[in-house]
This record gives sequence, C-alpha cells and structure tokens, in this order.
Amino acid sequence: MGPVWGIPVATQVHEVSAGADKALCRLDDIPDGCAIAADIDSATGGFSLILARRGDSVLAYHNECPHAGRRLDWSPGKFLIKDGNVICAAHGATFELATGAALAGPCRSGLVALPVHLRDGVVYLP
Repeated sequence: MGPVWGIPVATQVHEVSAGADKALCRLDDIPDGCAIAADIDSATGGFSLILARRGDSVLAYHNECPHAGRRLDWSPGKFLIKDGNVICAAHGATFELATGAALAGPCRSGLVALPVHLRDGVVYLP
C-alpha cells in the first residue's frame, strides 16, 4: 500500500512466538522509512511491536500509546508516519521513531523500546 494523505503506511502484521532468537520478519518486509507490526505470542496473551526501518537498521517498540494504552496503528499493521515520527491514531500523540521520545500530544512518556538485531537480512527478537 502506498502513502495515505502523503504519509507512508505499512500493511503487514507478522505473528511470531516469543523465544530466544525468534525471527520477526525480513528487513525487506519493512519499506525504508516505514513500519510494520509484529504480534508476539506469550504465556500472558501476547503483545504487538512496531518494527520501524531506517536504512539498514530496525528499531522496535511496544505498539502501545503511553497515554491510553491503545495500539498506535489506525488499522492492524497500518501506522501514520510523517517525517520520521509515528502518530497515534486515537489522540494524535507523536513519537520520534529514532528514539521513541514523545514529541507532541497527551503523552508524558515515550515508547517502550525492545532490542532486535539483524542477521543475514532477517530481524530477530533476542
């Protein structure tokens, strides 16, 4: 899917089970400058991640707005991204994808980051 209102959106949701060195997606699955969601199964019901690509690196954050605890995507796996920031679809809170910092809106804290690493073009959750 292309940009919506000039804003790139991601359309994929990957489902994986939590565990050591779990493959989340291929780097090529994430368009540069965009993000996709990865749903992680766990014993406590699971959670969703935002996987944001910047060139050859990927940043991961919990897909949850600190303001109201709701997912940031406006539809599963579809994020509003503009100028390197992700915008919460519910209340317009804006977060810098490079750091997870809250830039605007009702949030007092930023996004919760998770470590991921790349190996042979695949994104892994350690």
